[in-house]
Amino acid sequence: MTQNAENTATVTIEQLQKLLAEWFAPWIQAMGLQVESFADGEVTLRLPQNDQLSRVGGMLCGQAMMSAADTAMVLAIVTQLGTRRPMTTVQLNTSFLKPLSGQDARITARVLRAGKSLVFGEIDIRGMNDGKSVCRASTTYALL
Repeated sequence: MTQNAENTATVTIEQLQKLLAEWFAPWIQAMGLQVESFADGEVTLRLPQNDQLSRVGGMLCGQAMMSAADTAMVLAIVTQLGTRRPMTTVQLNTSFLKPLSGQDARITARVLRAGKSLVFGEIDIRGMNDGKSVCRASTTYALL
């Protein structure tokens, strides 16, 4: 990774995908998250439909959506601040809008504001096939 004039990292999809394997717990890795795209302060992941993450009726469980949202936000912060900033989730407020079943999920996380010690963000989870929003979250992270 290289640093630009604003001291933020220039990353690639491959580097972000590698961070998923290096930084996150094995059960997060088992979710099969795939980096689809990114921009400065934004990342989009794909969560493949998986019976292990579904509850009765084949609906993606809320715990999986919250975990995917939290993980996506960490990577969005990386695209803006670089990879060498330790951070931790302070707050994750999640609203489930409708069930998601029978399709992959697209998780888009955006940094709204990055300060010296706190980062604020928002996440939208949509169905890959129908594009309908199924979950919205707002987050706060502490930079350590």
